[in-house]
Amino acid sequence: MEFTTEPFELDSFPEHAATARKVVDEAGLAVSVGPFGTGAEGDAEQVLSAVTKLLRETLDAGATRISVQVSVLGEEGGTR
Repeated sequence: MEFTTEPFELDSFPEHAATARKVVDEAGLAVSVGPFGTGAEGDAEQVLSAVTKLLRETLDAGATRISVQVSVLGEEGGTR
């Protein structure tokens, strides 16, 4: 999955972003942080559970928008 949380803050690391990172770390997902979003990989149940928790907890932590994209990867790592 890939996700971003908003609002963006240039001067600090907002609570909703820290919460999102904590959720994916606790889910045991492999995380990669990029300049415009965060990627996380794991098996389907891990990812689906993490998405639900991510949405609930980041909204509670002050996010005003959350963008999520979930892709299913095939055997070779490509989407199918």
